[in-house]
Amino acid sequence: MGTALTATAAGFGTGLSLIVAIGAQNAFVLRQGIRREAVLPVVAICALSDAVLIACGVGGLGVLVTAWPSALVAVRIVGAAFLLTYGALAVRRALRPAAALDGEGPAERSGRRAVLTCLAMTWLNPHVYLDTVLLLGAVAATYGSLRWEFGAGAVLASLCWFAGLGYGARLLAGFFRRASSWRVLDGLVAVTMLAGAAVLAAGA
Repeated sequence: MGTALTATAAGFGTGLSLIVAIGAQNAFVLRQGIRREAVLPVVAICALSDAVLIACGVGGLGVLVTAWPSALVAVRIVGAAFLLTYGALAVRRALRPAAALDGEGPAERSGRRAVLTCLAMTWLNPHVYLDTVLLLGAVAATYGSLRWEFGAGAVLASLCWFAGLGYGARLLAGFFRRASSWRVLDGLVAVTMLAGAAVLAAGA
């Protein structure tokens, strides 16, 4: 179907349309980018994780995911509990603007904890598997011998998005010097996390 360039462009567009949607992972990357804390490892984890999952989908492993529904149920339960906890922490930060402003908090102080949080948000979200392994894998299959070019485009979209989000967020640093701005951001993060937890819990 078309040329390699066409397949790559299609993969880029399809991948970007799935990644840009507001979610727990994007909200976390945005916050880390604004605070300029552990941005490189967080961006790398998100992009590399997507690359691995997209490769699995293009390689046809989506069949295994659909054949093992109990695994997705377990991931939903653990993921819901994690997002609920992180959402509660965001609520606490929103109610304590001074703490949000000066960056106090274990998750933001430690690069190691930021990395672990990012890993959890990436791999404990079943929607990641559904979008990358199943959906992108299914679309890639329609490109036949060019499916890997399609997958490469999706991987490139992921890299561009997370790099832009993580490093571009610092442009908002001036706005977030005010405590009220952090209250708004943490409020939005809390809503995103708690809504995600509710969706995962309902699906489990």
